[in-house]
Amino acid sequence: MTGLIQVVGGAVVDRLANPAALLVARRSAPEHLAGLWEFPGGKVEPGEEPETALVRELAEELGIGVHLGSELPAETPGGWPLNERASMRVWFAEVARGEPMPLEDHDELRWVDLGDREAVLGLPWIPADYPIVHALLDSVAQGSDPVVSDALLAEAPGRTRA
Repeated sequence: MTGLIQVVGGAVVDRLANPAALLVARRSAPEHLAGLWEFPGGKVEPGEEPETALVRELAEELGIGVHLGSELPAETPGGWPLNERASMRVWFAEVARGEPMPLEDHDELRWVDLGDREAVLGLPWIPADYPIVHALLDSVAQGSDPVVSDALLAEAPGRTRA
């Protein structure tokens, strides 16, 4: 999967141990994605580690610091295919600092009940995110705790390793 744009997303949950709610973000831009829901996150910068990129993106987009949990296993070794040019890796995350607010690229944030599969899947997601949403719901339903693995704490604007 070399040469692909690497994107990272945060499955921000109410708690890493036995998560019950997921924070989702509604896109406000670009126009073709406006109104669709997604996992907040963004592109990995050259020379940046994916986990560091996710911590940075969540601070920029939502104004929060997070503890990262485990990565959601993807369909392919390089992540979840988004299109022919990009793939996404997703980590569970728990808010450690701040109150989530839609600061960049989003106009609404919403906590959804992970126990209500129909409600979660009923949101108009970005199409490429649907397989990720299904995998996340399956993982939570099977009782797989997204335990903290080398937890990272992000602080807006800086970040430190916990």
